[in-house]
Amino acid sequence: MRYTKINNLLGWFCFAIASTTYILTLEPSVSFWDCGEFIACAFRLQVSHQPGYPLFAMLGKVFSLLSLGNNAKVPYFTNMGSALASGTTIMFLFWTITALAKKLLVKTGEVLNASRTLLIMGAGLVGALAFAYTDTFWFSAVETIVFAWSSLCTAIVFWAILKWEAHADEPGADKWLVFIAYVIGLSIGIHLLNLLTIPALVLVYYFRRGKTINTKNTIFAFLVSIAILVFIQYGIRGYTINFAAHFDLFFVNTLGLGFGSGAIFFFAVLIGSMVFGIVYSIRNKKPLLNLALVCVAFIYFGYSSFVYIPIRASANTNLDNSHPDNAFTLYGYLNRIQYGETPLLYGPLFDAKITDVTDGSTLYRRGITKYETAGKKQDYVYDHNTILPRMWNTEGTENFAQDSQFYKQWLQLGVNDAPTFADNMKWMFSWQMYQMYVRYFMWNFAGRYSDDDIEGQTNMHGVGGNWTTGLFDNAKNLPHSIINGTTYTPLYALPLIIGLLGMIYHFKRRKKDALIITLLFFFTGLAIVLYVNQPNVQPRERDYSYVGSFYAFAIWIGLGVIALADLAQRRLNAKLSAVTAFVVCVIAAPVLLASKEWKDHDRSTKWTAHDMAYNYLISCPKNAILFDMGDNNTYSLWYDQEVEGIRPDVRIVNLSLLGTDWSIKQMQRKINQADALPITMPYDKYKEGTRDVIRFNDAKIPGYTEVKDVFDFITSDDKHAMVTYDNGTSENYLPTKRFKIPVDPNEVIKNGVVNAGQESRITDTLKWNFPPQYITKENLAIIDILAHNNWKRPICFVTSIGQPSMIGLEPYLYNEGFVYQLLPLKPETNIYDQLNKTNSLVMYDNMMNKFKWGNYKKAKYLDQQSTSIFYPQLVSSFSDLALGLIKDGHPELARKALHKYNEVLPDINPNLGAVQGKVTLADTAYKLNELAMGNKLVTSVDGYLTDQLDYDYYLLQNDPDKINKNEAKYDMEFLNSIVGVTRDNHQGQLSNKLAAQLNDYGNKFKGTLE
Repeated sequence: MRYTKINNLLGWFCFAIASTTYILTLEPSVSFWDCGEFIACAFRLQVSHQPGYPLFAMLGKVFSLLSLGNNAKVPYFTNMGSALASGTTIMFLFWTITALAKKLLVKTGEVLNASRTLLIMGAGLVGALAFAYTDTFWFSAVETIVFAWSSLCTAIVFWAILKWEAHADEPGADKWLVFIAYVIGLSIGIHLLNLLTIPALVLVYYFRRGKTINTKNTIFAFLVSIAILVFIQYGIRGYTINFAAHFDLFFVNTLGLGFGSGAIFFFAVLIGSMVFGIVYSIRNKKPLLNLALVCVAFIYFGYSSFVYIPIRASANTNLDNSHPDNAFTLYGYLNRIQYGETPLLYGPLFDAKITDVTDGSTLYRRGITKYETAGKKQDYVYDHNTILPRMWNTEGTENFAQDSQFYKQWLQLGVNDAPTFADNMKWMFSWQMYQMYVRYFMWNFAGRYSDDDIEGQTNMHGVGGNWTTGLFDNAKNLPHSIINGTTYTPLYALPLIIGLLGMIYHFKRRKKDALIITLLFFFTGLAIVLYVNQPNVQPRERDYSYVGSFYAFAIWIGLGVIALADLAQRRLNAKLSAVTAFVVCVIAAPVLLASKEWKDHDRSTKWTAHDMAYNYLISCPKNAILFDMGDNNTYSLWYDQEVEGIRPDVRIVNLSLLGTDWSIKQMQRKINQADALPITMPYDKYKEGTRDVIRFNDAKIPGYTEVKDVFDFITSDDKHAMVTYDNGTSENYLPTKRFKIPVDPNEVIKNGVVNAGQESRITDTLKWNFPPQYITKENLAIIDILAHNNWKRPICFVTSIGQPSMIGLEPYLYNEGFVYQLLPLKPETNIYDQLNKTNSLVMYDNMMNKFKWGNYKKAKYLDQQSTSIFYPQLVSSFSDLALGLIKDGHPELARKALHKYNEVLPDINPNLGAVQGKVTLADTAYKLNELAMGNKLVTSVDGYLTDQLDYDYYLLQNDPDKINKNEAKYDMEFLNSIVGVTRDNHQGQLSNKLAAQLNDYGNKFKGTLE
């Protein structure tokens, strides 16, 4: 069989193996994080968060059509799109490795023999299939996320440059370069990571076409590659839209033409210039100029997918992030300006103080007939700056205090110690490079402990989220919750060793090719770290950002087969050494990876994201307004409502977005079956640059003021209702923080806010204190709603929302399942925690009869969001429900609620939040005479706590610097709690056993945890 045919068939074999794996393990419904938004935006062709990913949305739409009208199947097929894209990536990786392997083993004109063919194909199979089963790549392959398709673009362009290299001397070979340009343009509509392949691509071109190859020219070629990257990223992608925006500004505001006229003119000029340049290059026989212009044209062809964004924004889709319907908003949308700027080469460290604020460029917004000025961009002046600022969160940012504390903790700085440039560099190497890149790299090729996101980022030595080979981690002393968990995946560093062997061999035999792979490895890895310049703990692990780097290393894993065969040839013949190397490497890489990683990636039975969002929606009364915050709440909610049509009467309000004028404006119109919010402000009162912040200025108003009067005052345009500053500017202010809303008992009963049985508990006035020192736009919108809702629509907050977002309403918020509803009931003063209050019968009906449980009990795999976030929330919900039912005189219903808990939830202990809920639940079970259940819960908690304490004691004896004293202290406190619970509920034998344990650990940790 000819080499080409074998190569093609085995490439498709890799596609089949990888795609089958991903389809068998893909999530059947929506996943957490961005997936819910992406599916909803693909299904209804809407506008997702910045920078939009339009081509990804259109591809998702195509796959969603395979559901054939069964909307519940839409995520399965969009997930399958990722699976097939990832399988195709593996196929192209196989062909890339075999192309590089062939260059290693076969000189031009040589005839391939059987042993060399076996080695080449073995290298391709080992490298491609090893990458197929790596942790990071597999994770994105089974959900609707951009990184699967982005990886495919990376694989295609790198394979294509090798195809060009192989045929560069043939007529028409440069079509491959044009093809690469087009794929790069398309990839911008999926994700920007593919642009980072450009330096490697340029070096391939230079080494193949360069007349003089030396160090000086290689450096120059590298600098040219950076210039091309910058030109595409900032010139084509960014300033094209920026120039269009300013042309539009001139045509609209100066010439009096309609919106879009200037942008159309600019693009006509741009297209005309490109055509003229291409024709000129042909007529004057300038092939390099022609190639460059044609490539730029094809990048623009691919990039044109972004026309989707303003078209769909103009259609006012339900999900319309930032409403980028004109060139100015589109430019800001593409450049994510709402996230602020990141200093790269020069800027402040975290201890820098703002000394002045200067006006920067003018900001524009679309008015009725012209563009209006929305103010000036604010540029801050600091008391000191440094080169290469890495710890750059600055005074005034939302998480400034928290970030500063973490920097000092990580660097072990004193309270009054100022960071030095050396500290800055230490942070860059130890946290940004090691913790947020090397750790991820080792996950994939050495092994991994667990998926505890936060601990993994903040602790270099902890077992949560860290890497391990499994050889020197003292597994017998690790907590059983770690080594028996699905995410303990020791790989014994075998894939890493094979890859390093392949890398060394590659540099020895073909330095130029190895340098190209190194550039790909660096620019898709550490270069991202340096460019993104992450300032502090991230909301989630960021390993998916570096999948291109892991892809490059997988090439060396493949070449490791050849390196090992070369070593084996010292004792074996060529054919036997090839077979031996292949067998050893296939077992040590793809087989080992598949066997260890499968349990951590089989999401085929997981429904938690879908069902938790369903529970939020189903907990809401009819026509409710539901306030939420955070990706894992919002995006799944959007999916459930926009795709499956679950509770279309509920109006979902994301408070993170409500602080923008475009979001408030969208809330003033009806979507689905949900009416517009009762926001009465006209756009001019809250548009960008207007009432962005309303500061508190105590007017000493006695008592409580009606919220409607407060609202009228802070939105008044009367100068007498404003404070005037020395510079002559005036702004509204908040005169009091003591609010009230009058309550008409007959009206709230008529509207169904409370039932007739609760009539005696209705208060005549809601009174509360507004905690913040200033009103932001989202607060202003909430106050408007409270002032004008008149109890006509239920107001709810998701139970996972932070208390600051509740603006002091906690005394009137009652748990009804997964939401707190605002109820006009007399505040309860004997509740130790205001948020433990329940509207018990409503909550009972929701949880017992309406909730879905995400297949928690039977799922083969539960991710970190399912275990560490939503599982404790479910446990505490059952605990609050049972206590609420007992308080309201329904002990039998409380007993049924406990049985339901036992029926639907697994017995796991992911963190101390779950432990706390279980301790309370055990106490409730004892009080309801459910002794067996109480003992089961206590035994479960005790097993978890002693498991953790045994590990802490091992660390205390062997490596005391690594012990987390706070966690050990909490474990002891909870152990003390269950001793008290069992003692108070007359479980003498169990209580004595627990007390003995507590005494034993007290002696072991004596003097340590104080």
